[in-house]
Amino acid sequence: MHHERTFFKYVIPSIIAFALSGVYAIIDGFFVGNTIGDMGLSAINMAYPVVALIQAVGTGIGMGAAVYYAIHLASGDKETAENFAGMAWWLLILSSIILSFILYLFAMPLLKTLGMQKELLRYGMDYIQIIALGALLQVLGTGLIPLMRNYGGSFMAMIAMVSGFITNIALDYLFVWQMGYGIKGAALATIIGQGVTVFIAITDSLYKHCFYIKTSLSRAPYLIKSICKVGLAPFGLALTPNISLVIINKFSMLYGGEIAIATYACIEYIICIIYLVLQGVGDGIQPLLSRYYGEKNTTVLQSTRKMAYGFALLLAFIGCIFMYLGRWHIGQLFGASYQVNIQTGKAMPIFLLSIPFVAITRVATASFYATEKHVLSYILTFVEPVFMFVLMLILPLLYPEQIMIWWSTTLARMASALLAIVLQKKRS
Repeated sequence: MHHERTFFKYVIPSIIAFALSGVYAIIDGFFVGNTIGDMGLSAINMAYPVVALIQAVGTGIGMGAAVYYAIHLASGDKETAENFAGMAWWLLILSSIILSFILYLFAMPLLKTLGMQKELLRYGMDYIQIIALGALLQVLGTGLIPLMRNYGGSFMAMIAMVSGFITNIALDYLFVWQMGYGIKGAALATIIGQGVTVFIAITDSLYKHCFYIKTSLSRAPYLIKSICKVGLAPFGLALTPNISLVIINKFSMLYGGEIAIATYACIEYIICIIYLVLQGVGDGIQPLLSRYYGEKNTTVLQSTRKMAYGFALLLAFIGCIFMYLGRWHIGQLFGASYQVNIQTGKAMPIFLLSIPFVAITRVATASFYATEKHVLSYILTFVEPVFMFVLMLILPLLYPEQIMIWWSTTLARMASALLAIVLQKKRS
């Protein structure tokens, strides 16, 4: 019973925090879609991979350091644990400065690469240039949260993210609807919301005497290499859905045009909440798995992993039911046109089929990187967009319609889950 209480103590706040992080994008889409319409909705959807890149860098660094912090603390090496946390702080700041500089200067060619043209490009530039200037807050906002959980602050990590979310909603309403700043206002609201998360994260770490900024320069190569080795998988988990988004948008433009892109924007805004809830299960168990791994407590580690699979699948099925029942109203929520709303309702069941498979993949990947199975976590992280790309090249040859793009997405996620099951069995 104690073991179960510990499991839910870590996992539930993580799920709530991740679910709300997904709602960040939805809130922007809701306010902009209902102000500008399909064009604004498509612009945010197509530009979002850039935002995801910023957040993925923070997630990768934060999680990479958090895993080693937990492992070394559990094995009794407190000094090394603190060195990892301190190195993470400096890597987060340095990477955010580099990202801000590059993304601001090269925003236009980057957005053109993502498929934006004419009016869509203008909206995308308005959004991304503000996001780029606030990269420091974005990187810190996502990077400090995994460390907070491993300091024993899973509940406060949730509070930090909830506070940022509430701030984002309030400012979206103020900037987009009341002050008429449009897509620029949405970007500004997102940045300030992340700033609130950062403030709470730093304040809580200082209060708990866990705000480590000192690190060993002589061990810097080892610390950085180790952080990057583990962090590549969570970085990929945050980024690959957006690599998939780019692939889907590219092929959708060929087979379905702007209607198909707006349709997928509506689907993605909603379904990403379930994906992030499932990621919340994976990241929630990471401190526990890393601790048990450091303690060499194999029995409890395996029991925790089994609970995570069961709970993730339960949440996946519940999410599918709600999404299926509300599928005909999703487009309306974002102010989409009648045609986009109808297409969203028709396509949603195809995507819902993949959700239980995503649950398996997310938990397996988190389990691998939490216990230093780096290569296996890389495989599961980056194989999905590869499957997707190959299927999108093949299936439309059989039936050249947009529906084959939708099915390619679902079949790729099913294939990834089957691979996860095979790899997990081989490692058990």
